[in-house]
This record gives sequence, C-alpha cells and structure tokens, in this order.
Amino acid sequence: MRHLRGGSKAYPQSYPQIVWMGDWAIIQLNKILWSVGLFTIIQAAGWPIWPLLICSVVALALVIERMMSLRPLLVAPEGLVEQALKASHDNLPSEEAMQQLHDNSVLGRVLASGLHAMKDEPLISAEDLRSSMESAGRQAAHELEKHLVALATIASAAPLLGLLGTVIGMIDIFGSQAPGTSNPVQLAQGISMALYNTAFGLIVAIPALMFWRYLRARVDAYVLGFELDAERFVRHLLAMRARLK
Repeated sequence: MRHLRGGSKAYPQSYPQIVWMGDWAIIQLNKILWSVGLFTIIQAAGWPIWPLLICSVVALALVIERMMSLRPLLVAPEGLVEQALKASHDNLPSEEAMQQLHDNSVLGRVLASGLHAMKDEPLISAEDLRSSMESAGRQAAHELEKHLVALATIASAAPLLGLLGTVIGMIDIFGSQAPGTSNPVQLAQGISMALYNTAFGLIVAIPALMFWRYLRARVDAYVLGFELDAERFVRHLLAMRARLK
C-alpha cells in the first residue's frame, strides 16, 4: 500500500502513480491556499479561475510523476552497459539473466531485446539485429515521453484560459454600466477578475513551460544515450558471434 504523507488515504501498489500523485498534489495545494489566504483571491477572480486551478493541480502531479520516473536509476543505471557486455562476453547469457536485464530499467529492456533477437535467431543479420533494438528503443522513448504532451498542453492553454477570464471580466465591467449611471463596486469587481485571471494564467503557464522544456531535454538526452549504447551493444554481439564460429 502507498500512504500519502500528510493524508490518511492508502492506495494499492497496482494504482497508477499519477493517481496518488494527483491526490497528493491536491492536498498540498489545499494547504498552501489556506495558509496564504488565496481563497479570498479565488473568490474575487470568479469562476474562470477554476479551470486554471485544475490545470495547476494536474501540472504539479505530472511534473512530480515525471521527475520520479525519469531518475537515472530507473532509466539508465550507471554501469549497466558494461555489465551486459561482461555477461555476454563469451556466449549469450541464460534466460534468467536476460529477464533480470529486461526488468532492470528502460535501457535494460533495449539491451535485452538484442539478446532475445540473437537467441531466437542465431544467424540474424546485422540489419535485422539493429532493427530489433531500434524498435525497442522507440518503445522506450515513447514510455519516457509519457505525460509530456499533457504538460505542454497545459503550458500552452493556461495563458489562454487567463485571457478568457480577462475577457469575461471586461464583459462584466461594460455590462454593469447602464447609460448615464456608474457602479463602482461592479467596476472594481470586473477589473479584479480580469487581472487575477491574467496573472494566474501566467503563474501556471511559466513553471509548466519551464519544467516541460527541462523534462523534454532530459528525455532527449536519454534517447541519445540509448542509441549510442545500442549501437555499441550490436557491434559487441556481432563480434561475439563471429568468435564463436
């Protein structure tokens, strides 16, 4: 069971990580809002700010989930390639060793795909061996990029949602002014709604964009490392097979 820090809920291990991360983010955001009195601001901003609050919670959960999932220990542990080269120096390792390599990390799955391809077809050509590992590499890259599209969408949509709140606030301002009369209360309320939504849209979008660019660069670095390690491993397997002939 996973227990949320600062909360009483517990989730089974089978629950997706994003579920309990999202719940944790909601709990923490609620504490922050109460501590700094932001609920007063939210009430003044009106209903257009609620979509922005939802975006902020989702973005926070996505960032935490990706930061945890993209740790080097889970993606490309240091020294894993050398261990795989050593294990297959003289011959293909056992099925148990291949499965351990596959379950080790994302990079381990890419390397294990080459071992399985050569085991299933000992006379496999270099092109087919590379193609097999490239397919595993594409699957690994897709796994690393999970949720990044959603984070980029939030970074793009948050300013537009803030602009929507601004437009609604301006509509309230002009709609409250009857010909020849003036309502200062409604005027101030409309201006505050417009400004609060604009500011909150930028507050959500700027960190989301920064984290998206950071995580995107991190994934690109991992994928480049996969390509280099896979090519090195392919040459090693072909050389090992040539020695055994």
